[in-house]
Amino acid sequence: MKRNLFVLLFIVILCTGIRGQNDLPDIFIGNRNNDLISFSLKREAAKAYNLLQLPQSKDEWITRREELRDNILQHARVSYNPDLPLAYKETGNYKKDGFSIKNIYFQTQPHVFATANLYIPDGNGPFPAVVVAMGHSRNGKLYPEYQALGQTLALNGYVAIAIDPWGAGERTTVHGEFEYHGANLGASLLNVGETLMGVQITDNMRAVDLLSSLPFVDNENIGATGASGGGNQVMWLAAADERIKAVVPVVSVGTFQSYILNSNCVCEVLTGGLTFTEESAVLGLIAPRALKICSGLRDSNLAFHPQEMLRSFNEAKAIYRLYDADNRLSYQIFDTPHGYFPEMREAMLGWFDLHLKKEGTGAPKKEKQFVTLPESELMVFSKGRRPVEVVSTGDYCFYQGSLLRTKMLSDNNMDVQEKKEELKQILRISGNNDLKDIHKLSNSNDWARYILETTTGDLIPILLYLPHINSTEYVLVANSMGKKGITQGAIEQLIKRKNGICIVDLWGIGESISSEAKRIDGLLPEFHTLFRSALWLNQTMQGIWIEQLDIVLNWLINLYQIKEITIDADRELAVASVLSSVLGNKADKLILREMPLSYLFDKSGNIDYFSMAIHIPDFLLWGDMSLAVAMCNKDITFIDPVTISGRELSSKEVEEFKKELSHFDSLSKRRSEVHFIK
Repeated sequence: MKRNLFVLLFIVILCTGIRGQNDLPDIFIGNRNNDLISFSLKREAAKAYNLLQLPQSKDEWITRREELRDNILQHARVSYNPDLPLAYKETGNYKKDGFSIKNIYFQTQPHVFATANLYIPDGNGPFPAVVVAMGHSRNGKLYPEYQALGQTLALNGYVAIAIDPWGAGERTTVHGEFEYHGANLGASLLNVGETLMGVQITDNMRAVDLLSSLPFVDNENIGATGASGGGNQVMWLAAADERIKAVVPVVSVGTFQSYILNSNCVCEVLTGGLTFTEESAVLGLIAPRALKICSGLRDSNLAFHPQEMLRSFNEAKAIYRLYDADNRLSYQIFDTPHGYFPEMREAMLGWFDLHLKKEGTGAPKKEKQFVTLPESELMVFSKGRRPVEVVSTGDYCFYQGSLLRTKMLSDNNMDVQEKKEELKQILRISGNNDLKDIHKLSNSNDWARYILETTTGDLIPILLYLPHINSTEYVLVANSMGKKGITQGAIEQLIKRKNGICIVDLWGIGESISSEAKRIDGLLPEFHTLFRSALWLNQTMQGIWIEQLDIVLNWLINLYQIKEITIDADRELAVASVLSSVLGNKADKLILREMPLSYLFDKSGNIDYFSMAIHIPDFLLWGDMSLAVAMCNKDITFIDPVTISGRELSSKEVEEFKKELSHFDSLSKRRSEVHFIK
């Protein structure tokens, strides 16, 4: 009892300042880590590009294309239901010179509605139609470039539907307050088993359903266009939906290889995509339908640069040749930066005239003059008056997460080994990462310095403070800011305990940082670039950290006769420590600081409190942190636990967690001894 009180007192002292400067020595002196993470990810992407080759015969391609399409829909988690009622509703109708605009909303998933503008030419029709997909404009369909597309198409005899992207425009957290739909917000869909790419593909397929249902639309001639993220959307739409007869993606086509360590949105991430396809094959799925790619010579994003586009174009051309459809595939490079510029719109009009109207030669068509309209005319609802069925990302994630948690808590049977295997699968743990070599460096300031080299080529920097001669207890400290985030006072308290200290900077953290990824992140949440890049290669940051934690723990145990190891970790690394323990790491105790006790979406906090590394695809389908803690079977101390958005938990919420823990303790026939400190 006295020993436990001493430990808790020590923890309180230690937690008074876990972040700040200290005198810990560096491992990679002189910035010698050379950004191995960047090298490694790019190497894996290059290998994938070389291996993912297209079939050489039409028969082989026809077999492959069905498998590929199914794989895309599965990995993107597309949940399209053509029999779902559209429940189409209009809230406004504005007559303009040569066309009219209807403000509409319609059902894309059960109880999920999308807001849109419908641009309709004057006349009776039937008119060819075009799906206009938005890029990353926070105000969605209201953005002048997308208004220009809608008006230009209508003035040239096309019905156009411009849909607010999921989480943008009128589908934001607070109606009328525009926000970026990606980053931590869009990635939250992963936790409930969805993807931002997948829900957008579903939205756009339902837009085709809507267009096809309108009496003034020629449903045999429907096209799609968009720029940047919108260009990506229409590429995926055309690949998935053969009702799209012509498509013009703008400043969006590159190679998936080039997406690694470049700037993209989570709506452009196909989880595990580089394990089974490259972009050329996705373009090939559109064959023999009409495809024109527009790129900007001065595009600053290498992922969309013409040199990358041409790699995919030339590969896809071979598929078009199998159909004798060379004349239905084209590209054009404009002397522009990133955007959908007038000359691109004119090229789009000529292409659609040829392939949707059967008019002209496909040459650019002069754009008619248009006037940007005030936002008030294009808003489907007055500010703050959005109905509940037009859900935000947060509302959707909370609702879906609540359903999953209810199911989890009502399950009275559990196979522990089966749950472990399921967890390995969702964490994408391959089991191929192990210790390859140990590099002992010279000591510095009483600290032994080591570099552990792994079989995947990573280097794990470690500082080791040897214990008192009679002590066989160690504390492994993993800080989310790296070892420089540990205060000098905290280190002194650890030393006073006379136990061994192991301080590690895991993948992407501290001295293991990827400086290139950090630069690309810019103002986006931390690990935005690494998180996305890892997902393309079918990895998760949590999975990578768990494998590295196990390597360090096993090395420590083999190095010394250790009787007890405590992991002291915070925030995202605290989650990794728990999940590593579920899978059987050799730690005895866990000290977990500022860890979320649930992955249920919480709108009351700060969506960017945690880095992108917190997200785990399908985690709430597996369970939640209460289940994980119960399966640890360890002595665990929580310090300042929070929600997934960093809000301090109430006493009631902590008690609810304890009840869940008790429930799972009984099911797993294990028991973790849990303490809470604020």
